[in-house]
Amino acid sequence: MAPPSIRFGTAGWRALIARDFTFANVRLASQAVADYLKAGLADPQAGLHDRDPCIIIAYDCRFLGRPFALAVAEVFAANGLTPLVCDRDTPTPVLSFAIRRRKAIGGINITASHNPPEYSGFKFSRHDGAGAPPEATQAIEETIARLQQANWSFRSAIIGTFSCKSIDPQAEYFRHIRKLADFSAIKRVRLKVAVDLMHGCGRGYLDTLLQEAGARLTVLHGDVNPLFGGYPPEPSAEHLGEIRKLVRARHARLGLATDGDADRFGVVDADGTWITPNQVMALTLYHLAKHRGWKGSAVRTVVTSHQVDAVAAQFGVRMHEVPVGFKYIGAIMEREPVIVGGEESGGLSVRGHVPEKDGILACLLMAELLAEAGRPLGAVLKEITKLGGPFFTERINIHIDPAKKDELLSRLSCGLEKIGSFPVEERVTMDGYKFLLPDGEWVAFRASGTEPVFRCYIEARSRKHLEPLRQACRALLG
Repeated sequence: MAPPSIRFGTAGWRALIARDFTFANVRLASQAVADYLKAGLADPQAGLHDRDPCIIIAYDCRFLGRPFALAVAEVFAANGLTPLVCDRDTPTPVLSFAIRRRKAIGGINITASHNPPEYSGFKFSRHDGAGAPPEATQAIEETIARLQQANWSFRSAIIGTFSCKSIDPQAEYFRHIRKLADFSAIKRVRLKVAVDLMHGCGRGYLDTLLQEAGARLTVLHGDVNPLFGGYPPEPSAEHLGEIRKLVRARHARLGLATDGDADRFGVVDADGTWITPNQVMALTLYHLAKHRGWKGSAVRTVVTSHQVDAVAAQFGVRMHEVPVGFKYIGAIMEREPVIVGGEESGGLSVRGHVPEKDGILACLLMAELLAEAGRPLGAVLKEITKLGGPFFTERINIHIDPAKKDELLSRLSCGLEKIGSFPVEERVTMDGYKFLLPDGEWVAFRASGTEPVFRCYIEARSRKHLEPLRQACRALLG
């Protein structure tokens, strides 16, 4: 039987624990990353040349997280690299900051982020703390294939017994976050906040920082549970029903949540309304440009709401549109002063921070905005809507006949004259297929690489157009 393929998606390699995500495959991926890093250290033209070969390894709250991390460390040590393992489950943005702070050559996080509990993952971050770009992961995948052909194996210690130096990156991260969020503003109004940590890595981070800022907290799911209560640790409207009820019952002014590795956020308004990630990005740009007077650009992915563009236009902010994946946002953040970069799936970072999404910081900024504005986030959104008009967004997954996938991709690639009755004015093909319609409306299609599903993104400028566009997309995909 052929060995399972190891493929890196937008945020690393993810697979089912014990089926494909095994110690043998984790060691295999680690060896390929070690080869990649050693080549960079030896290349005078590379950014790693002659640097201290230190690499930081983190893990989340999933089954066998620390033993998998130690397996990674053991392979790196055998390759002459210096592994530093975080002393507890660690948020992805904290790892990113630690990589930069300690001038490491990279980092590995054993995490499947918001995926269901039966999954784990292997994410490689570069020396700047950003996710590895496609050219890096492609080289790593090619090395994995060569190692598999050569029947590569690794003589390891008993699982979980390897020992190396550990670090606690929390204090350094906290000092940095205190410079990015205005704790004094939050402290002045003593916000009543409900927090859902979703049994994840945000425990001891988001709640501790909010308490330091003087917020009065009610905390849900602050314990470690590798099964995450039986649900994916994803802070979406579907999975935040409990905190939405709690916000209303306790008369809290805000509900906040982070996902399994605390790189994504969830925000609930005082009336229990879920604030979408699209809206959170628009609110963050509005807040930083209006209340702090920040100058610079903004970055969003191709399927993120153009409401962000409308806010940017009000403040003379230049917009960048990039493919899906925070690594593309991070690349621009490393090149120029970006006020905020974000994506519709719940990732966000700001100027002066890491080129990686940070759900902890996003939540703190929403608390700061609420304190600064003195009114609910929904009221601030209404103010934004008055300036740029309404935006109605939706994402739906459309299951298709697998035999028709190539035919549908071919049809989309040739272009469309209409989406239902809506004429197409322009096509964008940087990631999937996005069709711009009159009056600032659009739809986009991205095919899943692992299942017979098309992800369909819709943005209408009036509520009455949303249903016709939804029906047109379903009809188009059969």
